[in-house]
Amino acid sequence: MRTVTIHKAKIQLSRLVRRAAMGEPFVIAKGGRPLVKVVPLTAPDPSQIRRRGFMRGLIEIPADFDRMGEAEIERLFGDAQAEAGTVRAPNRPISSERTAASKPVAPAKTKACR
Repeated sequence: MRTVTIHKAKIQLSRLVRRAAMGEPFVIAKGGRPLVKVVPLTAPDPSQIRRRGFMRGLIEIPADFDRMGEAEIERLFGDAQAEAGTVRAPNRPISSERTAASKPVAPAKTKACR
């Protein structure tokens, strides 16, 4: 395998990359110490690339999928879903709770969502 210095790699980068892409890897060294190895990237053959939907027809999702384990969830968490509407945002200090030393902060300008 060919070894080149950083200086030579800077000068001949295009040529070295072209040769590496054709299957001729090389090593870049600094002060006689190998630093990096440049090798060609190999892309998979298009026939080996898996596409979305490749398991279509092989898997069946039950009609009650969204209710599976409902009894166990109810047993573990009880009536937590009914109480979900009572969740409050974390407490934030309001402007009157600021200390006298702090400077007032101008409200952020935001665009209204459409």
